[in-house]
Amino acid sequence: MSLLDRLCAAPGRADRLTHSRLVPARAAQSAEWPAWADEAVVTSYAARGVTRPWAHQAAAADAAHRGEHVVLATGTASGKSLAYLLPALTTIRAARGPRGQRGASVLYVAPTKALAHDQWASLRELGLDVRVSTHDGDSSPEEREWTRDHAEYVLTNPDMLHRSLLPGHQRWSAFFRSLRYVVIDECHHYRGVFGAHVAQVVRRLRRICASYGAYPTFVLASATVAEPEVTARRMTGLEVTAVTTDASPRGELALGLWEPPLTSFTGEQGAPVRRPATAKTADLLTDLVLEEVRTLAFVRSRRGVETVAQRANELLAEVDPSLAGRVDSYRGGYLPEERRELEAALRSGRLLGMAATNALELGIDVSGLDAVLVTGYPGTRAAFWQQVGRAGRDGGAALGMLVARDDPLDTYLVHHPEALLGAPVEGTVFDTDNPYVLAPHLCAAAQELPVTVADAALFGPRMREVLGSLTAQGMLRRRPAGWYWTDASRACDLADIRSAGGAQVQLVESTTGRVVGTVDGGRAHGTAHPGAIYLHRGETWLVEDLDLEQNVAAMRRVQVDHTTSARDVTDIVVVAEDEHVAWGRCRVALGQVEVTNQVTSFLRRRARTGEVIDETRLDLPPRTLSTTAVWWTVPDEVLAELQAAGLEPDDLPGAAHAAEHCSIGLLPLFATCDRWDIGGVSTARHPDTGLLTVFVHDGHPGGAGFAERGYRTAAAWLRATRATIAACECAAGCPSCVQSPKCGNGNEPLDKAGAVLLLDALLREAPEAPAAG
Repeated sequence: MSLLDRLCAAPGRADRLTHSRLVPARAAQSAEWPAWADEAVVTSYAARGVTRPWAHQAAAADAAHRGEHVVLATGTASGKSLAYLLPALTTIRAARGPRGQRGASVLYVAPTKALAHDQWASLRELGLDVRVSTHDGDSSPEEREWTRDHAEYVLTNPDMLHRSLLPGHQRWSAFFRSLRYVVIDECHHYRGVFGAHVAQVVRRLRRICASYGAYPTFVLASATVAEPEVTARRMTGLEVTAVTTDASPRGELALGLWEPPLTSFTGEQGAPVRRPATAKTADLLTDLVLEEVRTLAFVRSRRGVETVAQRANELLAEVDPSLAGRVDSYRGGYLPEERRELEAALRSGRLLGMAATNALELGIDVSGLDAVLVTGYPGTRAAFWQQVGRAGRDGGAALGMLVARDDPLDTYLVHHPEALLGAPVEGTVFDTDNPYVLAPHLCAAAQELPVTVADAALFGPRMREVLGSLTAQGMLRRRPAGWYWTDASRACDLADIRSAGGAQVQLVESTTGRVVGTVDGGRAHGTAHPGAIYLHRGETWLVEDLDLEQNVAAMRRVQVDHTTSARDVTDIVVVAEDEHVAWGRCRVALGQVEVTNQVTSFLRRRARTGEVIDETRLDLPPRTLSTTAVWWTVPDEVLAELQAAGLEPDDLPGAAHAAEHCSIGLLPLFATCDRWDIGGVSTARHPDTGLLTVFVHDGHPGGAGFAERGYRTAAAWLRATRATIAACECAAGCPSCVQSPKCGNGNEPLDKAGAVLLLDALLREAPEAPAAG
């Protein structure tokens, strides 16, 4: 009996497995070491068991050595690091001066400090006399000075590149002058507004390098994504060679999709509630550990990670006290030595199970796993395959299981497995021409070196327009030689590359002044308002005051049995329609909008039942967001025809609202975003269209490309929305279909049946379209 069969053998489990599939094993295809490879580098790899490279490693390494910019997009554990280390280390050793002077340098950029440190450890294990150093927020001044003057292989992250290396390029001039390779690892991680920011940082890097006469070769490493050469070209502004055929061996992989059952409990408006995905993951993790199956459980939140690990250990102790402690947790916020200890314990087998956030998805090497549990769809098919790819990394057979959350997207996927397992992985979405992103980077670039007309080749066609705006605002000054930064402050501080929601709000302990954490400015009104209950690392805090001028929220520790949820009002104005398409008498459009949102009150709810205790008014200012939206309209004559099917005029607001919620939940299947990156507004009659209208908009200034992706795939996206609502087994709407955890109106009104009728009318003359892709 297979491992998947044994998991399903327990009473009441077989019907919760909605789909299973077997992914066959794949044989390896190796190649010869390139003739140009440094002998010491080859010998070092051979001593660690790498006697020959895989074919894709050799192909990417050859292209980079020839000076071609290259992106390597292959699966988890396919050895992407060898592909860029081979040419990089060979070049460093060949260019070194007679007394060991630095003749060539390499810059490695990772999305997280943890991944950069993991790569540092891997490089040191090779035992080569190459000077390797990390440059990040944890580096001391002495370490930074040594790195700047002596390091040949520097590992950093986009934040330090943006705030330290580029603004201080004069001090780094010798390093930049000798720069031969730039490695951008896990480049699929850079999407949305973050991706747009990083793309501008890369353009500033190219500009600084060119000023010192250096034109480095870019090597990008990625999980399998659609059209990686397009993503890499957008990221770097350069033509890129793509290597996508994975020649590494893989064991047989059994895949399962699991939907937890509905419980007897009810939530908002009496909607049924499913058993939490974290609880089911803890059950499955326990069963696997009892069979001594080495298992990794990916959980999306830090709190969920702790919950799964704690519950699994409790269940194990009930069966065999000696197994308690064989499961642990791994997430951001741990000290480096704690992470290293946990990774070593999992590799050695001392730990049989681990619950982890995606910190273990980003390339950290953990091999020899037998099973992976994915708690909730991780946001993209690429991330799903990367996570389940952690199982069977030694070439043996393995198990991968998706445990669905109480969420429209998860519900759709477990009942439409072809959308997850049969569709190609996504492309990475970000907009390099977003003026809200481009403007602060042009200011930073002008402080580094005056911006000239010739820089339009780097910064794109909107450069002149944005420079004109910045000059009119007095942020830049136009001179015959170019545009100059005139302020005494640091221009790089204008851009928070990991956020586009305004200045971050510091969460401060009111009695001590200690900074507990931060929250994006765009979310502070809804999560850090006075009276809000804020959860941080398992601790409960009460927000006492929110100072919007100083961007500080004062909090104190409390023990309470309630949660809070903000209520808001949102208005949306169409500024300009860019495109539209007619679906018979209905219409789908894309354009620019202004979204005005104001948090007006908050509800206190009992933690165990969700029962509303009371509502408190708030006096917070409205906020306006200029962004991009996709919207669809249904004319009155079509709505009149729906009355025969039972959709009355009074039902229209609830039908549109339900359709809006579910479409927001499903858009991440078609655009590489999270539902928290987007918002929506629905109305039975919008003043700008004069019709029933449903808007879905990007949650970032200027847009992030998500709404545009929704417009391009509208037929498939909205068909999936309709299918999810219709297939859900609840009677009148629940979190698996039309209820939203972020609804500012308390999920009122909602009409599940009306949403199906409304979407049927919209889609009646929609074009045929493929599934998500």
